[in-house]
Amino acid sequence: MTTGRPTSIPQPERSVSTLSLFPRGVTLVVVGSLLSLATVAWVLSVRQAASMADMVSGLAHIGTRMPSGTTIPVFLGMWLAMMVAMMLPTVAPMVLAHRMVAKRRAEGEFPTVAFVLGYLAVWSAIGVVPLLACLGFRSLSAGAAGSRWLPTLAGGILAVAGLHQFSRWKTLCLRTCRSPIGFVLSHDFGGGASSALRAGVSHGAYCLGCCWALMAVLVVVGLMNLVWMAGLALVFLAEKNWEHGVGLTRLVGTGFVILGMAVIVRPDLLRAVAGA
Repeated sequence: MTTGRPTSIPQPERSVSTLSLFPRGVTLVVVGSLLSLATVAWVLSVRQAASMADMVSGLAHIGTRMPSGTTIPVFLGMWLAMMVAMMLPTVAPMVLAHRMVAKRRAEGEFPTVAFVLGYLAVWSAIGVVPLLACLGFRSLSAGAAGSRWLPTLAGGILAVAGLHQFSRWKTLCLRTCRSPIGFVLSHDFGGGASSALRAGVSHGAYCLGCCWALMAVLVVVGLMNLVWMAGLALVFLAEKNWEHGVGLTRLVGTGFVILGMAVIVRPDLLRAVAGA
């Protein structure tokens, strides 16, 4: 095995095929554990969304809901639950590949747990960005809903999310996310829990590079918009694991660019897009 960053980006081996390369028992345990955690997180997210139903959590809600009174610790806990719910199912092949490498070394389960924790640490840390957005919503008056800049900003975010789907950075990060075996073999870092944590952080960074722009859409439609959360989670899952995921990336990108431009031209569409 090599260590450190790969000198070239591995060609994707269709990450979903990783599930069929290893013993069924190990696959069921790994995938079942991730899906169980995601299910619990979805339940928590649904409850949190219900408690915030009357609060501003996106640009589309300004002027129609009251400012959020959520505290910073509560918000960050909510964000972590969202990331577990949306992202853990997408990385099942990657976690499985790491588990099999650790198993061959007789390292036990903890290194793979560390890998997942490192991955989630990246998505937890980026929660500071939506937190700042949520705090910023509190300072906006209801009159901002009738301004021209607000739908222009919202439409711009949607359009940028679409354009990112065509960027070289998206292509590089997605290719890495679609190559679980290649990634694990090229990000070994020497074995053990600390190395697994480092590898998890590295994969989290690639995943963030792949998905950050679409995740930013929640700032427009609502950070706890369950419909959009589920839709984006399915897009992330398909992009990383479906054989036609790369083509879907372009299709989704085109759709968001069109949607963003439409919101800029027709500001009244903003609330409809968010289901507000």
